[in-house]
Parts: sequence; structure tokens; C-alpha cells
Amino acid sequence: FVFLDIGLGMVIFTCILGQLTTQVNASYCMIDFINNYFALFTLYVAMGVEFSGVMHSSYLIQNILSAMSGKPIISNEEPRTGFTFAFFWGRVVMSIAILGFCLAVTLVALFNGDTMVSVKYPGIPNGVSVFLFFFFMAIVGMLEAMQIAFFAVAKLPADERGTSFFGRKTCDLLFKGNGQNLPGFMIGRQLTVVFSFFLVASITGLNITPGEGNNIFGIKDGAQAFLNYGFHGAVITTILASISWQLAASAYPIAFLNNPATYVLLCVALFLEWTGLCSGAWVLARVLKSITRIQYDEVYVGTPEERLANNHADKDMTISQDVGHLTGGGFAGHLVGSHDALDGPMISRDAIDASA
Repeated sequence: FVFLDIGLGMVIFTCILGQLTTQVNASYCMIDFINNYFALFTLYVAMGVEFSGVMHSSYLIQNILSAMSGKPIISNEEPRTGFTFAFFWGRVVMSIAILGFCLAVTLVALFNGDTMVSVKYPGIPNGVSVFLFFFFMAIVGMLEAMQIAFFAVAKLPADERGTSFFGRKTCDLLFKGNGQNLPGFMIGRQLTVVFSFFLVASITGLNITPGEGNNIFGIKDGAQAFLNYGFHGAVITTILASISWQLAASAYPIAFLNNPATYVLLCVALFLEWTGLCSGAWVLARVLKSITRIQYDEVYVGTPEERLANNHADKDMTISQDVGHLTGGGFAGHLVGSHDALDGPMISRDAIDASA
């Protein structure tokens, strides 16, 4: 029942084959991983979606958070003027309208019992379905925000990371020893996010057959058939359960660390990683690397030590440049051509401070 009906089997399948296996190889073979036409195709598709403006309401959220926090938005783009300014904000307004329509479709369908929840789990009342929709959206959002916040504060000294009881407990658990729980969290987080997304997809999926006179808002059959594909759920989850939370965490990383829910979700993620459900990703990554014959980045650019010896050292971002800015970054992993995370846990900031 748990493995097939609830969907645990599909969750594990998606995590291992669809995400973790490629992430393992991409971490150390970045150059070969993007040196193919499929990577270029993926980039063009992503850029096309961004250009369409469907997700542009995220930029409005980014500007609001920047104004609230007083932290600048780091960008290499020139200030928008004239047509560029109008075209950008026009897409923002369009995106807000699309997001509002998607939310209206989802909520009306949930209250009317016209979603896949009523088919898969008929015993769940409509009001509870609405609660579960926002609950699992919040779970996904918190996990997305935690990823940004954890990598951002990894560059801070230990005494500056948590300013509350739960903030200190979260940092103590996350950076315990040599920081081995940070990559462990990433694996457990992936399982939890995928599982939550599957549930949200069930909640937002429409169970309305076009042509029977039950189309939502009385729209045409073609429009109803389009909505039945679930694109409205994708828009909602991408903006409200992912991007918005990431932007908030990049502006307020310490606030997320101090949240008690962060500590609870960290424990859940570490437990899921401990079960070994996704450990097969390491084996499959090795098999995939052998088949595709991709090379480590050091084959092309050398190790960090070799680049330093040849006066081509990597640029070092300072804490003031990287932490607390609305860039969605803060990643403090290994350098290109370094096998630190393959050979063992990544070196934590505590270990660096102790050796200094």
C-alpha cells in the first residue's frame, strides 16, 4: 500500500534516477555535463519559459523583499528604461493575473471536490484537502528555504549562525563533526520535496471531464482539457512553494535558522537519509559516468592547487559579498577540480577557523 498506492516507489524512482544520480556526476564533471546539445536545449527551454513572463511575479516578490530588508539585488543587468522597463513590468502584471487565476481554479476545484484527491482518497473532506494543499506547499517552501539558508550561513563563524535556542541546535546538528550532515540533509531534503510535490500534484490535479457541462468557471472544453494537464499546479508550486521561499531565505537566512520548524525538518531529512533509500544513486552515478565517459573537471582546468601555482587562483567571495544578498546563492561547496566531498565530508567553517 505504502510503496505503490501512496507512491513511495515512484518517489524513490524520481529521486534516484531523475535527480540525485545526475547531481552526483554534475558536481564533479560540470564541464562535460554541459558540453552536449541536450544541455543547450535545456538551457534554451528554461530561458524561453523565463522570457514568456509566466513566472515574472517572482521578480515582484524579489523587489518587495529587497525593499523590506534593505538589501540590494545583485545583478549584472543595466537598469531598465523605456520599452525594456514597460515590457518587464507588463510581464509581471500578466504573471500575477495568471497566478491569481491558477489559485482560483485550484481552490474552487478543492471546495467542490473536483480534484484527484476525491478519487484517490474519497474519505478526505474538501476542507481538509484545502488545508493539506497549503500545508505541503509550506513544507516544500521551508525545505527550499533551508537549502539556501544552510549554504549561506556555512560561511559564517559558528557564533554568528544562530541567535536563538533552535537556531543554535540547528547549526550544532547541521555542522556537527566535519559538516557531514549538510550533504546528508540535501539527500533527505530531496526525498521530502519530491514526496510533497507528488501529494500537491494529486491535490491540484483536476477531475473534470470536458464536454459534460461541469467545466470550471464555464470555460470551453479545450481550455478545460488544457487545465487537466496540471499546468496551473506547476505555476502555483513554482512561484509560491519554491522561488518565493528561496528569495526570502537569501534575504533572511538567520531568521529561517531560528525557526523551530527548521530544526524539525532537518531531523526528518537526516532520518530519511539514514534509512539509505537513495543510497543507490552513488552506484548508478558511477555506472552512468563509465558509460558516458565524462571526465572530472580537473582534466580540463586542473586542481585548485594547480591553478593557484599557475597564477590562476579562483576568485574568493567574501562573506559581505555573498551572505544576505538576494542572489539565491550562498553555496559553499568544493572548488572546481576538487574531490573534497568525494573523499569525505566537506570541510566546515568551524574546522577552518580552528586550524587558522
